Amino acid sequence: MNHHSKKRKFGRKMNQRDALVRSLARSLVLHSRITTTTAKAKELRPFVEKLVTKAKTGTLADRRLIITKIGGEVEADMLVTTIAPKYKTRPGGYLRIIKLPDRLSDAAPMAVIEFV
Repeated sequence: MNHHSKKRKFGRKMNQRDALVRSLARSLVLHSRITTTTAKAKELRPFVEKLVTKAKTGTLADRRLIITKIGGEVEADMLVTTIAPKYKTRPGGYLRIIKLPDRLSDAAPMAVIEFV
């Protein structure tokens, strides 16, 4: 049975999947806009939006939680100091996914994910 299998697997094992999502999240926080496949963008959105919600309070405990989730102090600091204050009054929906044409090499559906 396939109960509780809402997350995408991407043909990887669990630790590789977690590393992929963390790496995408770090790139998104640093560059505020990345191009990736549609499935990866859809998987990344709830992960980063939860981090932004935590970063809005900005307490020490929240900072430490963000560092453990995202895996980098520079990115966590950037999230708390520059990105989160922009969304202080916004209740959610910090990211937008814009679909692009399919990739030429393997026809994978592509998308741009960016902060609103």
